[in-house]
Amino acid sequence: YDTVCGADKFGNVFVLRLPADVSDDVDNPTGSRLLWDAGLLNGAANKLELLAQFHVGEVVTSLHRTSLVPGGAEAVLYTTSLGSIGALLPSATKEDRDLFTHLEMHMRQEHESLTGRDHTSYRSYFGPVKEVADGTLCELFSA
Repeated sequence: YDTVCGADKFGNVFVLRLPADVSDDVDNPTGSRLLWDAGLLNGAANKLELLAQFHVGEVVTSLHRTSLVPGGAEAVLYTTSLGSIGALLPSATKEDRDLFTHLEMHMRQEHESLTGRDHTSYRSYFGPVKEVADGTLCELFSA
């Protein structure tokens, strides 16, 4: 209800959420537009919080919220203009998130890029990676 997933023409995927206090303020029972006119210094009255950001490297053409298994957690699947298919999966626990973050960190040190480019700077091309572990890099662990 208060969360949106999107992508831009530069190959970035992001998740934004409306803050909880703003969500309560949006339900204005009077119906007057004065609520929306309260911008500070001619800025936006309400700002979204960036929950996650990741540079895919290709133009994302579609995003779909779906469940990969019946009754399982929902995920966001995306496809790109070059035919790649990817997914944004939520971590079930903090331990899972820490595991994949540390695995990504160690795999970044062990597997050098063929082009010599730093992996972190690539995934953070237009903005820093936030709250996303790169599954493509983590799957090199099983190879």
